[in-house]
This record gives sequence, C-alpha cells and structure tokens, in this order.
Amino acid sequence: MSPLELIELYIYEVTRRLPEQSREDIALELRSTIEDMLPEDYGEAEVKEALSQLGDPAALAAQYRDQPAYLIGPRYYDSYIQVMKMVIPIAVVIALLSLIANQIITYSGEVAPVDAAASLINKAITAVLGTGLQAAFWITLVFVILERTGTGKELPLNGKFKAWTPDDLKDTRYVPKEKVIKKSEVFVSLMWTAIWGCVYFNADRLIGVYENSRIRVEMTTPVFNQEVLLSYWPFIVLILVLDVALAIYKWVVSQWTVPIAFLNVANHVLSAIVFAVMIRNADLLSPGFMTKMEEIFGPQPLGVSGFSSGWVMWLALFAYLLAAALDSYQGFRKANISKQVK
Repeated sequence: MSPLELIELYIYEVTRRLPEQSREDIALELRSTIEDMLPEDYGEAEVKEALSQLGDPAALAAQYRDQPAYLIGPRYYDSYIQVMKMVIPIAVVIALLSLIANQIITYSGEVAPVDAAASLINKAITAVLGTGLQAAFWITLVFVILERTGTGKELPLNGKFKAWTPDDLKDTRYVPKEKVIKKSEVFVSLMWTAIWGCVYFNADRLIGVYENSRIRVEMTTPVFNQEVLLSYWPFIVLILVLDVALAIYKWVVSQWTVPIAFLNVANHVLSAIVFAVMIRNADLLSPGFMTKMEEIFGPQPLGVSGFSSGWVMWLALFAYLLAAALDSYQGFRKANISKQVK
C-alpha cells in the first residue's frame, strides 16, 4: 500500500465517524496536518510514524465532535458501538420474523383481517422495543464489566479489541455511499420473505373474497386451490432458502459486489420461472372463486368458458419481471461503482 493510500484511508477512517456536513472541511484540515508532519521526501515508514502520533482514528474523530460521544468510555466505545449495530438488528429481525410467522400460521379467520393486522402491528412494536432494549441492556452490561475490570485503559481499542496501529489501515475497506447495502434494506427483505412464505402456506385462510356479515368482515371464498398451490412447495421452499441466504450474504458483505448482483439475478429468474409455471396451471384458482367472479362480473362472451382471469395473472408476472429487471440493473450498476478512495 502506497503512503498516499495510507493517508487517505486514515482520513476516511476519521471522517466516516463524523456528521456528513463537516466531513469535507475536517478532511482538508486533517490532510494538511499530516502533510505538515511529514518530511519533503517521505515514504511509508514516515507516514506510519505520523499517523501513530495522531493516534486511533476513532479517538481522533471523537475530538472533532461538538459533544462527547462516549457512552461507555474511550477505550471500549468504538467496539461497543460496533457490537450494538451488529447484535441489535439481528435480534430484532429474529423476533419480528418469529412473531409474523406465528401470527400468520395461527390465524384462524375468526378475527377480522383489519383487527388481526392492528394486533400484529401492536405486537410488532412491542417486540421491537422489548428485544432492542434487552439486547442493548445486556451488551452495555458486558462492556461496563469489561471497562471496570480491564487493564491498559490509556489505549483505545478498535473493533478487534486491540490497540490501533497504522497497519490496521490495510484492512480498511473504502465503500462508496452508493455501493453500501443498508441494514434496513436487508431487514425489509427478510420481513417480506417471511410474510409471503407464510401467506403461501396459508393462502386458503388469508387470500380470498371477503364479505360483510352481520358481525364482521369474513372470507367467504378462497382464491386458490390450496392442494394445487401446495404441490409446488419444494420450489417455493428453495426460493425462500435462497432469499434468506442472499439476505444474510448481503448483511455480511454490506456492499454490492458482482457475485451478489449475479445471485440476485439468479434468484429473480428462478422466482419468475416458478411463477410462470404456476399460473399456467388451469386448476390453480379454486372453482368457488371462478363462480364468484362470474357472479360479480357476469358471464363471459360467447366462446369464452368461465371467468377469464389468465390476463390478470400474466399481468402480475409482467409486473414482477419489470421490477426484477430494474432491481437486477441497479444491482450491477452499484456493484461496478469505482472503489477508488477519494
């Protein structure tokens, strides 16, 4: 790694921890400070010596903040925040996925869909707050114990729980903002996978024609023939597994890469093929639903037997293909954004 790259990576490590509006000015100031510390003809050794004098980028970034950011303390603060960012989202996702799956699987249809949705939202909010607070409490407790019992408190620790050195910059990955895969995107992806997977296996109780009764709104006619729908379960399970695996891979890598873009396309292609095969099955829709549609829309013109819903299914497939194509294009575009340090 060249001396200039070391300098730029050090500046990046400092400024990424600061408010975005102040990063450019501080980067200019810090670059000028480092240049003043170096001799006219400097090499890697001189740069490392200068950066060692400046110290851990996390600690230096804290000095630039208007207010102290130490929840635990300078020695463990950076590691503490990294653990919080990693553990709390995972705990919340697991709690929400379990809640949604349980609510959908145990839904009997005796409660109106609106009431069931409102109950799910309330439970989800409670689960998020409860799980997040519990995870934060236990993580904080562990770091408080570490700080009270640890040694060498004069040196801040990095994410690897060791004192920072300029050699750590070689492990720094500069990720352009456009390439970053946000944890919220992965979270939404996992949530959507859990929802549509549970709905698929319980479609006869969730997807149908709802009508007003004297007491509540209830489903009178399921849309799909559940037996035919479930005959495709091996392919659906494969898609679910690939969805979850891809989401976890995105979570770990945290940026768009060419392999992730290809896996994203493969997942879309497999889903589109299974969808197309399913809608070609004439028995996919339940007879009761077909009859109900004829009652609502009236009989079809002469020469057309029964309610013609094929165009609706193919339109849904076209919409999915369009969305998948756009998502695939965006994936490759982000994956090929330059990694050059600026």
